[in-house]
Amino acid sequence: MALKGTLKDFGIGDILQLIGQQQKTGTLHLRNKDQEVRVGFQDGHIIKAESLTRKRKELIGAMLVRAEIITETQLEAALEVQKRTLKRLGDVLVQSHALTAERFQQMAQLQVTETLYRLFTWKAGTYEFIQEPVEPGPEGITPLRAQTVLMEGFRMVDEWPVIRKRIHRDDMTFERVKALPPPRAHADEGGELGVIGPTERHVYEEIAVGRDLRRMVDLCGLGEFETCKALYNLVKGDYVRAIDPEGRAPVPEDTRLVARVTGPLGRIAVTMAVIAGLAFIASRWVGRQGHEPGASRLGDPAAQRQIAHAQRVRIEAALEVFQLEKGTLPERLDALVDAGLLSPEELRYPWREEYYYRRTAARQFILLPPVR
Repeated sequence: MALKGTLKDFGIGDILQLIGQQQKTGTLHLRNKDQEVRVGFQDGHIIKAESLTRKRKELIGAMLVRAEIITETQLEAALEVQKRTLKRLGDVLVQSHALTAERFQQMAQLQVTETLYRLFTWKAGTYEFIQEPVEPGPEGITPLRAQTVLMEGFRMVDEWPVIRKRIHRDDMTFERVKALPPPRAHADEGGELGVIGPTERHVYEEIAVGRDLRRMVDLCGLGEFETCKALYNLVKGDYVRAIDPEGRAPVPEDTRLVARVTGPLGRIAVTMAVIAGLAFIASRWVGRQGHEPGASRLGDPAAQRQIAHAQRVRIEAALEVFQLEKGTLPERLDALVDAGLLSPEELRYPWREEYYYRRTAARQFILLPPVR
């Protein structure tokens, strides 16, 4: 399977879905400016992920020190033993009783997932998948389903804008305001914005005077997103107060162009222009490939992927127009047809099945190609 190109043409979600569905074994190389990440797959499952722009073992050790699982002295001693014996850092630390094997594996798993989820923030870059035998990483992480990483990554992208409205600075600190309510018996707590569950309780216990967000992320051992989400839920429920340091808060970097256009009419004009432009592009592609709209018979897989990517952008633009006009997102994609924004064929083009669509919290949505 030849898979090579730019992330603008074929996003990280599309890449993971394709490799996972086809149960491929090999290495995915991703580059973005001075960043380089390598992801190993075995039968469509992710078995390792590492940043090549940093020394991975030092990063694991630094995470353990920042989380106060081991001390700086213990890390230095372990690295010295590692140099002499060529043993894995985790084995050295476990044999010296600095921590348990289970605890090291948990942190290694966290380091891998953090590396993977950061890929969803990349706006540009290149990728190349090479089919080859892949050995598991030295930490022996639990294999991850590509589809699971895909859905979690999109969930993060979906919820981050809401969370960042309150948890918006790395140097902000937190103060407990009131005690948490007792856990509800036989209740499925956690997992949603605004809900107090085990994660929120764990983060609540780590709050201390002068402990900023960066320190909270290190100590909680949950990853940046889960820690920030828990803090958001605690602040929203008035259990915790967020304290901004003196000085102006930094401007978020992920503000979209469409969101900066003044007023609803301006945004509608922009999104309608996007729809019109993409319709022209799609028509040009159809002219080259044949005259059978709505069918999945394009001969060139690369062309098919590019058209699918453009069509997703077009559907997203139509969803935004619908939201601006109706004040809410539709329950189903066919509402876009009823509103005259798209034709029935455009809900699946260039595939046979419709795109996967789900409306989520905070007026957001998930839109993915159909499972093939």
